[in-house]
Amino acid sequence: MIERLKRDFHNKCYICEMKGLQDPNVEHLLPHKNGKYPDRKFDWENLFWSCGHCNGIKNNRKYDEGIIDCCRQDPEKYLRFGVQKNDVTVEGRDPGDEMQKRTALLIEETFSLKNTGMRTYSSDKRLKLLQKEMNVLYRQLERIHNAPDSKVCMRTIRSLLRRESAFAAFKRCYVREHAAEYPELQPYVKTVDSISVSNK
Repeated sequence: MIERLKRDFHNKCYICEMKGLQDPNVEHLLPHKNGKYPDRKFDWENLFWSCGHCNGIKNNRKYDEGIIDCCRQDPEKYLRFGVQKNDVTVEGRDPGDEMQKRTALLIEETFSLKNTGMRTYSSDKRLKLLQKEMNVLYRQLERIHNAPDSKVCMRTIRSLLRRESAFAAFKRCYVREHAAEYPELQPYVKTVDSISVSNK
């Protein structure tokens, strides 16, 4: 089961999207509350691959009503992801949708929550990795702008924009929201109405 989850989620935390997890957890999308909801504990559709940092943050009563199920719904369709200097912003596209609000808040907290020493370290680590990945994307976008026929550069960008890549939602959202500058990349960042086949 563990290896299957790791493979299905591309060894990437489904919340913060960090890859190559050193502290993977099997996380419950909807909490089982120490046996209060026994049907949720071993329900395959309720088991997700996460890092310990995100699992710890999500283990908060305010998230009990659930977040977007990324195996059934495309989070990029419902959320906007942004990075500006040392600030991560995630917001729901529908301000009245509570599920979008909870999901956006959870993702933001994984990069910014600093209520303990360890959480400060883990949040900062994720933010630095996200910034590094975004800088790689920015450099490649600059290169493709200067050499639009470069096949090597285009292959690199396509790889960076794959959903399986680290922090894919942030990179894909940036390219999508700069469609006028990168019209040739829009086919690689399309959202989908629903994910018909579960990751699992």
